Amino acid sequence: MSFYVNILTNPARTVLYTGITNNLERRLHEHSTGLGESGKFTGRYQCNLLVYFEISPDAKQAIAREKQIKNWGRAKKDFLINTMNPAWEPIDLQTWSG
Repeated sequence: MSFYVNILTNPARTVLYTGITNNLERRLHEHSTGLGESGKFTGRYQCNLLVYFEISPDAKQAIAREKQIKNWGRAKKDFLINTMNPAWEPIDLQTWSG
């Protein structure tokens, strides 16, 4: 089973959220349809646009990578996103070729 480390942002691209999941499509659906509670970070800041993701072969590696990214400053996270998605376009998993 693969795990995904992902970075979501809001429409204004001012807030970043880093998370992990074993089902990226399901998790994005939950964020985009408001299934997350409005009091939680992603609901409060409307973080539902996928701008970066990477695949990890197991949960331990994904958790370690998520923690690593969460400890970075904004400039380093921006650089990481720019390596995969320089235009910061929302990634559609059905059409993504990157």
